[in-house]
Amino acid sequence: MDADQEKDLQKFLKNVDEITNLIQEMNSDDPVVQQNAVLETEKRLLLMEEDQEEDECRTTLNKTVISPPQTAVKSAEEVNSEAFLASVEKDAKERAKRRRENKVLADALKEKGNEAFAEGNYETAILHYSEGLEKLKDVKVLYTNRAQAYMKLKNYEKALVDCEWALKCDEKCTKAYFHMGKANLALKNYSVSRECYKKILEINPKLQTQVKDYLNQVDLQEKADLQEKEAHELLDSGKNTAVNTKNLLETLSKPDQIPLFYAGGIEILTEMIKECTEQTLFRMHNGFSIISDNEVIRRCFSTAGKDAVEETVCVSVLKLWQAVCCGNEENQRVLVMHPDRARLLATLLSSKVLAIRQQSLALLLQLAQTESGRSLIISHLDLTRLLEALVSFLDFADKEANTAMGLFTDLALEERFQVWFQANLPGVLPALTGVLKTDPKVSSSSALCQCIAIMGNLSAEPATRRHMAACEEFGDGCLSLLAKCEEDVDLFREVIYTLLGLMMNLCLQAPFVSEVWAVEVSRRCLSLLNSQDGGILTRAAGVLSRTLSSSLKIVEEALQAGVVKKMMKFLKTGGETASRYAIKILAICTNSYHEAREEVIRLDKRAPIPPLETQLVPDNQSLLVQQAEELGFSILKRMWLGWNSITILKPQQRWQNSLEPRPSGCVYQ
Repeated sequence: MDADQEKDLQKFLKNVDEITNLIQEMNSDDPVVQQNAVLETEKRLLLMEEDQEEDECRTTLNKTVISPPQTAVKSAEEVNSEAFLASVEKDAKERAKRRRENKVLADALKEKGNEAFAEGNYETAILHYSEGLEKLKDVKVLYTNRAQAYMKLKNYEKALVDCEWALKCDEKCTKAYFHMGKANLALKNYSVSRECYKKILEINPKLQTQVKDYLNQVDLQEKADLQEKEAHELLDSGKNTAVNTKNLLETLSKPDQIPLFYAGGIEILTEMIKECTEQTLFRMHNGFSIISDNEVIRRCFSTAGKDAVEETVCVSVLKLWQAVCCGNEENQRVLVMHPDRARLLATLLSSKVLAIRQQSLALLLQLAQTESGRSLIISHLDLTRLLEALVSFLDFADKEANTAMGLFTDLALEERFQVWFQANLPGVLPALTGVLKTDPKVSSSSALCQCIAIMGNLSAEPATRRHMAACEEFGDGCLSLLAKCEEDVDLFREVIYTLLGLMMNLCLQAPFVSEVWAVEVSRRCLSLLNSQDGGILTRAAGVLSRTLSSSLKIVEEALQAGVVKKMMKFLKTGGETASRYAIKILAICTNSYHEAREEVIRLDKRAPIPPLETQLVPDNQSLLVQQAEELGFSILKRMWLGWNSITILKPQQRWQNSLEPRPSGCVYQ
């Protein structure tokens, strides 16, 4: 940075602050403060006149100068303080007006620069940003935008200078530190780059995730440089594997050979890739481009109906990529960040050739073992196509299906994937609905459970759940799969258990897909209450507690199925979760029908059973009330204790019309 320019800027900013303070003091109600300010202003004017006589130099910065009144000031005693103050205020207004005008021009030039930048005209963008800075020198966004344009032209030194100027305008400008970190990374100043990124975190701790990614990039780039340095040393030393790797790549770069020529060479090369050195030499000698840009190999990949030779070529390439990317994050980055290769990976995963699908899946699973690899997949692959291909593996053997769902699970745990999933759910939902329509008898049960569990975890997010619950076909798919699994509860126990978890989340969304759907779900759950499996019982009760209130008809069916007796048993023998569900179900039943209230009193052995038409005294604490109190259901507790103030309803008094507002006691948590 030019030392004189920096000195001018600092002097300019200091003058602005001092003059602003003087103007405020001259407007003070305290006459002493006002008089001192006037005297100080006079002193500054005299000093400025002396400076102008001695040195007429000018700087490129926008200087702030207080002009004296038109009438020359001969001495301090002759100064009219009121006139002087009016003159200073007038001058300040004029300067403020000029600054506003310049800001409008600078903003317009910034927008022109942004348009040029968006079009890829970086030189033009730099010209517009520079013109804007001629209007106003202290606009940080013009410096940071110009720095970004310089970075696109790989002029990293000039970008760093602009970032320094932006920090002079605002020492907490995170954008400037970001560009400085990126420029220093390009210049291989790794320690300086780290310091720039860490400074961002000091200024704004909320950017921890982004800073972590930036620091990870620095670490990976530094590691890759060290690997290349070691590879060069081994190559210079004449080590056989290093020399052979280079020579074999030169052989494979020959064009227009028969497919088996390339397949054989690639298989030999794959056998040679044993250590990081060979992996690095493959990258250093453009191994990825030699393979993927070869026209013969490209035709083998693009052919729909592949013959045996084309299949061999494709499989050999995928195995080679696995070998060179195993544990080598820089090679993974080079492989996936190339647009053509990224598209190819997603396409091959849905190939009609089983061996190609298997090797593609193995490669992607290998990438997903590291955080950086998962980030590469999420950022550069067609995730919709990838997800569709992964769920299609459910029809394969257990090994392939479980591997595919393992990859799906690894990706679904990433925050970036979840953000993408929410934004693209309408396009993805048909594939997930197709999973629910699969036949559990022909699909891998363990993989199907894993896939449904992923859907259940994703549906915990309100926006995702809202889209799923609003899709009638998705809701019907859940019912369809549940019905198929009920044909053999013991065989599909895990699928039923996982599916109920997904449906429980869907039932949190109001309104339901439809009342008909909610009624059918309730019927299925009533049937599952006869299961001997504790997990299924609890989850069935959980879903029922959320759907039972949808219709009085289903409440009647539940009472006929003995739901009150079953829920009272839950209260006595179930855990806390089961008890909560039981209380909700009992709340619905007892608020709708007097028979349910009678049955609760009859089954509650800890409370005296009052005869019909009598009152329940609050002091007779029943098990039901105690459970409600212990579990925090204060509304329900008051409701049940409130029976002491009303006579138990006769049949003709029951709440019959589902269209009428329900009693206030029916509101439950």
